[in-house]
Amino acid sequence: MTSAEPRPPDSEPIRTLLREVLTALASPSAAPLPPLSRPRLLRRLPHVVLCLIALGLALAGVAEFNDTYRLGFPLGEVTGAAQGVALVLALRRPVPAWWLSLGATLLAAAGARSHMMADVPASRPDWPWSSPALVAQAFVLFLLALRLPARVAIGALSVTALLTYVMQGLVGGQLYHSTGFLAVVVFAAAVLLGIALRGRREARTQLVEQASQTEEERARRTLLEERSRIARELHDVVAHHMSVISIQAQVAPHLVENPSDELKENLEGIRQNALEALTELRRVLGVLRSENPEDPYGLGAGTGAAPNSPQPTLDRLDALVENTRAAGLQVTTEVTGEQLPLPPGVELSAYRIIQEALSNALRHASGSAVRVELWHFPRGLQVRVINSRPERPAPPSPGAGHGLLGMRERAAMLGGTLVTSETAHGGFVVAAFLPRDGAVTGDAPSTDLSPYPSPPPSTSPSTDVDCPGRTGDESR
Repeated sequence: MTSAEPRPPDSEPIRTLLREVLTALASPSAAPLPPLSRPRLLRRLPHVVLCLIALGLALAGVAEFNDTYRLGFPLGEVTGAAQGVALVLALRRPVPAWWLSLGATLLAAAGARSHMMADVPASRPDWPWSSPALVAQAFVLFLLALRLPARVAIGALSVTALLTYVMQGLVGGQLYHSTGFLAVVVFAAAVLLGIALRGRREARTQLVEQASQTEEERARRTLLEERSRIARELHDVVAHHMSVISIQAQVAPHLVENPSDELKENLEGIRQNALEALTELRRVLGVLRSENPEDPYGLGAGTGAAPNSPQPTLDRLDALVENTRAAGLQVTTEVTGEQLPLPPGVELSAYRIIQEALSNALRHASGSAVRVELWHFPRGLQVRVINSRPERPAPPSPGAGHGLLGMRERAAMLGGTLVTSETAHGGFVVAAFLPRDGAVTGDAPSTDLSPYPSPPPSTSPSTDVDCPGRTGDESR
């Protein structure tokens, strides 16, 4: 065979498809018809209705086969009852039900043919499909198409049409009313309807799964973005300390009279390691920094527009409050307790939590009064930001949704806690405790959500919430 000659079509896919269809038609496995999801009182209504239809078809089939087909006992009763049994069986086993309905109809048609050849009845019977048998088979094919793949349903329809043609076109009879073509048309419509409903159900299921996966991916992406932002800021703090270590290691030999060679060598090693670590940190910072930070209220993010500016601490709290007041909120601050030095990570996280809480108040509580409280304890710092009821409904805030997540990540990173709640008067509370050493001890102050004046720092704040509220909405 030359390359110019057309290649014969590959019949292996067709054989595989036929093999799958025949295997499915020979297997009784199929998912049963599920009940309705709602309303709860009518969950089994489709099953009850189909059972009543099956009873009516069984009685009508027995009467049809005895009166018109003149099959007599027991053939008429068995084949007529088989139509109703097949419809009930199709609720759980559509493939055996299809075989039962088809076999009973062919058996009745073959039994009636001998009577039509020998003794012509007064009226021409419907043959080979009687009316009850046609309706029952249509229901069975519909349920089969509803529970099995489309290729299996089409295979069942093809076998039904082929056997109908064999019985009516090849075997034939005398003086009867032909129902073969009508039956095939009705069966095709039932199968197409079942395939369409099955496809619609599968598409809806896939859409729900896709929406769920999208929501999970969005939540995971949001968490990673917040962690990346936190890591970026903490890298700045670590880089600062590494720079200090490098400088101190370089200066230390000059502070000692006649330093030994071992001391110089160790200090030089410390300086080189610090410089290498600092280089790696700067490389990581270049990747983590955001090029287009979002700061719609001008509260400052410490990155983006001024990517090399130092990370903020609580010393810049007054400037943050002034910017918030300029944006339209009435903000008051209250600092309680002895202000002991705090680690840079704690100060940075406290500043960011206050910053995000004020941004949320600007977005969701326009015109409200906000109080910022800082409680200094020997074991750590407690922060509370409380806003009153907004004067007007908040406008939609596109892009929101990461605030509370980021605050919780910052508190959890330091071993602290963060609680949010609505107040009884329609306001909102953000309360966090950040331990000084990164671990909460058993006697650490608990986070208080009370929107009223706080007790003196010598007593631990109560954990009681004197304002019933719900957990803060993640949209803040």
